[in-house]
Amino acid sequence: MKVLIVSDTHGRDHYLLKTLEKVSPIDLLIHLGDFEGGEEFIKSIAPCPTEFVSGNNDFFNRLPKEKMIRIGKYNVMLTHGHRYGVNFNTSLIRDTAYYNNADIVMFGHTHVPMIDLSSNIWIINPGSLALPRQNGRIPTFIIMDIDSKGDAHFTLNYLRDAI
Repeated sequence: MKVLIVSDTHGRDHYLLKTLEKVSPIDLLIHLGDFEGGEEFIKSIAPCPTEFVSGNNDFFNRLPKEKMIRIGKYNVMLTHGHRYGVNFNTSLIRDTAYYNNADIVMFGHTHVPMIDLSSNIWIINPGSLALPRQNGRIPTFIIMDIDSKGDAHFTLNYLRDAI
């Protein structure tokens, strides 16, 4: 199974289109918020099922602020992250994921990618496809692959042709 994880596109859907061209085929698209009203368009261009959570810049929609989904053998908590102080540290979001019986928590908001597999709750942040803030400021996304044994592998990817 191949899952594309993105966040913080902020209405700049041409970056998502380039990403989909680059990585397709995929089995699931996860958007972790701050799409800014483009969820119907994103659903229409995605070649697979989609999962969304609403971010702090997503107004007037009925999407949840967070949700739990199952990917393979993993319980995954999806949230934008702005309600958990993720600009400072990940302790609160990790604790919340633990209390929600999650194996993995995925969030955005910081515009800085992170793959932290160092504890019992894996922390995943794809960064931003539109407004990256890490060194180099190259748009980023994450691919989650589930191998034939059911184990998850995460790869941070850069959309270099977007700069």
